[in-house]
Amino acid sequence: MGRTVAQKIFDAHEVARPGAGVRIISLDRVFCHEITTPIAINDLVSIGRDRVFDPEKIKAVIDHVSPAKDSKTAEQGKTLRDWTRRHGIRDFFDVGANGVCHAIFPEKGFVRPGYTIIMGDSHTCTHGAFGAFAAGVGTTDLEVGILKGVCAMREPRTIKVVLNNSLRPGVYAKDAILWIIRELTVNGATDQVIEFAGQAVSELSMEGRMTICNMAVEAGATCGICYPDMVTVDYLWPFIKEEFPSKEAALAAYSGFLPDADASYTRILEIDASCIEPVATVKYKPDQVKPVRELEGTKVDQVYIGSCTNGRIEDLRVAARIVRGKKIAPGIRAILAPATPLVCRQALAEGLIADFLDAGFCVTNPTCGACLGMSNGVLASGEVCASTTNRNFNGRMGKGGMIHLMSPATAAATAIAGHITNSELFK
Repeated sequence: MGRTVAQKIFDAHEVARPGAGVRIISLDRVFCHEITTPIAINDLVSIGRDRVFDPEKIKAVIDHVSPAKDSKTAEQGKTLRDWTRRHGIRDFFDVGANGVCHAIFPEKGFVRPGYTIIMGDSHTCTHGAFGAFAAGVGTTDLEVGILKGVCAMREPRTIKVVLNNSLRPGVYAKDAILWIIRELTVNGATDQVIEFAGQAVSELSMEGRMTICNMAVEAGATCGICYPDMVTVDYLWPFIKEEFPSKEAALAAYSGFLPDADASYTRILEIDASCIEPVATVKYKPDQVKPVRELEGTKVDQVYIGSCTNGRIEDLRVAARIVRGKKIAPGIRAILAPATPLVCRQALAEGLIADFLDAGFCVTNPTCGACLGMSNGVLASGEVCASTTNRNFNGRMGKGGMIHLMSPATAAATAIAGHITNSELFK
């Protein structure tokens, strides 16, 4: 029987099989941020195991509250800083050099096809866009990963989602993944991997692939995976060009992780991508999704563009094209948070930041803060936000607040109109 992508990666990293359906795999990367990792650090210190398995394979960032907003978040940052210094962890991105974890780590070239990655963050599945297995884990697994460089995982079962044909103009990766989640439901991929395939996926940039993999967890998936191809190689080439004689050689090596033709899937979902239109969430679950045209006129108080889902340069270019030369509607506050310093510099150089400022946006430093209601855009009770983030749980961006998840294009158009609406880019 053929093997899926995840099974091939597990086969290449297997250390042991301690029980039926459980595999211990070695880790290529352990990613860390200041919200979940300090708990693991303090626990390891308390039991006399303040060690790391390999400081070169651990990457850390302060991103969820940046800069610190109070004494508690300052202590969390200090714990992570002190720990990276103690153990010689060189790839630590502190305030000023930091970015949203799932944007800055790929941007730095820390992810490769076939890699195994864990992090104490549910959206670690983002990195599967490169053909890696990347999963969010709890504190105990994070501690073991930091200490031993291994993780216990269930034998991977996989759903294959095939997006046939091309996305229409004005329809984006965010629309596609929300459409998929509506089809799968929030529990439809629980404890499984999703392989994303088909013409529409192959036509996506790496930014777009990271968007769809980022939200695989919203269908319950452990990881979302895209197949490595020349788009992947082109993105990684500045970091891998010393490892391979040519891009073709790199692609040949990475193609070893492609699924076999006779691989077994728990389900194959085929979707005609040309039928997908701009969509947004309603209510409080990521699978509660409606076409934007059905939500036309829905009032919002805030628009937020950013996060590990849609804060990359590609997202900012689309949104800036819509707001350029216009003003946000009266009564709307609009916030832009570029995902990394590089994205911010690119946006400045291209004049995009000026477009947003001229339109009336508040432009902030890179941070996750607003996405989970911690800083830089928290909602008041009863307020509604049109957001490019990834989770619309009740109170996610602030107690009593409501979120409509949508693409950067729809969010930008909504900021200008003052209510949910399609962008003029959708024909």
